[in-house]
Amino acid sequence: MNLIDLVNNNQQVHFEYYRDNELWYKTDSGFLFPVPLIAKEIGSATFLRDDKAILFMRYIRKYLKEMEEKS
Repeated sequence: MNLIDLVNNNQQVHFEYYRDNELWYKTDSGFLFPVPLIAKEIGSATFLRDDKAILFMRYIRKYLKEMEEKS
């Protein structure tokens, strides 16, 4: 899966569920990824139920890298 394909063309992310201090979002193309709730990283950010995928690029990139390293 390619990062650019996941965030291009006004794709959106949609909140799916919360588990173990992570918010899990899914892109319009079906890619599921976590957003860790680490206070020093998120500060006073607001996480919406639906949002622009480009705003979540750092979390998508990080999870893609983790998946690549596992395989």
